[in-house]
Amino acid sequence: MTGSPGAHAAMLEVLYEGNLFADYFQIYLRDEDHPDLPDVYTDEAISRRLMAGPYAVILHTARNMTVPIRVEWHDQRPALNLDAYQHVVETGFDCPSGQLVLAGLTDYDPTAPRLPVKAGPLGVRASFSGLDTLSKDGLEGDDQYLVQLWSGDEPEGVRVLKAWPGR
Repeated sequence: MTGSPGAHAAMLEVLYEGNLFADYFQIYLRDEDHPDLPDVYTDEAISRRLMAGPYAVILHTARNMTVPIRVEWHDQRPALNLDAYQHVVETGFDCPSGQLVLAGLTDYDPTAPRLPVKAGPLGVRASFSGLDTLSKDGLEGDDQYLVQLWSGDEPEGVRVLKAWPGR
């Protein structure tokens, strides 16, 4: 065995990788037992591109279309790579059931993907790229969305670590 005692490489598991319809420019991730989503829509909340409630988060996408999204589970807070993304934001929410629902705002909830996570408080980082690739009409683009989750308490509120100035 090499390395120092107790040292280990950070582990990640891909919980979801695919496309979701971001109707109304929104995709949510919520505790399976708590259907209420954040509902305080302000210009500031939308510009942060992430809204947080006690048991859910809503990502605000660049397109009102089907977009690619990847959701990862990390055994610890993942390393931050601001250079790889145009917009990066963090927050936390609670998942007491240990099961998350991932869906677009108007998806049929019972058939939405279920993602198993460690029950309890979660940290979440949403990283956005390709925001500058949208067509003039906003229907086409190479925008991509990465959501990283880990177990642990996070400070209250949404923290923008890197802001994309565009719409």
